[in-house]
Amino acid sequence: MYDASGRRAAARRTRAAVLGACRELLLTEGYRATTIRAVAARAEVSPEMVYKAYRGKAGLMKALWDTTLAGDDEPVPMSERAALRQVWAEPDAHEKLRGYAAFVCGVHQRTAALFSLLSEAGAEVAEVLAETERERLVGVTAFTGHLAERGLLRAGTDPARAADGVWALTGPHVYDRLTGARQWPASEYRQWLTRTLAADLLP
Repeated sequence: MYDASGRRAAARRTRAAVLGACRELLLTEGYRATTIRAVAARAEVSPEMVYKAYRGKAGLMKALWDTTLAGDDEPVPMSERAALRQVWAEPDAHEKLRGYAAFVCGVHQRTAALFSLLSEAGAEVAEVLAETERERLVGVTAFTGHLAERGLLRAGTDPARAADGVWALTGPHVYDRLTGARQWPASEYRQWLTRTLAADLLP
């Protein structure tokens, strides 16, 4: 029987090389200089391979965002990763919010530099960022839905409106302003987010 594991491992190494090259170019040369050809040259693959795998620069940026967000390239949804499984399993409401705030902070710490670069790239990657925000709203809605199912939301709270509020509070712009412009340490951001979510959501 044919064993495709070696081929899959090689493809994974190639993807890692391409995304690593893309990240290095973005951080050192900027978005405009991070062309498909430049990425391919640094990764030592053909431009055609990059186009075939990512369907252009926008697809490459989305793939880089997704792996940076997760911290790896494992095909595991964010909702099934260990940090969020612990949040779902935690019975205490305040500890649950503390864990969720830590998860959010970790995501922002991984993606902050990339978010800043892509935000400055203009209309070319606007849809990529819009898609990341739609995906983030899906995750936030799952979290507030989980709180509602456990009976942890304040009485009379609309879970959909609660999701909108959490989506706004946990957004990358807020993190950027507090930890960047105001120079808050990450620990202070986590504590603030925990307190603010508790005040907004819990009885």
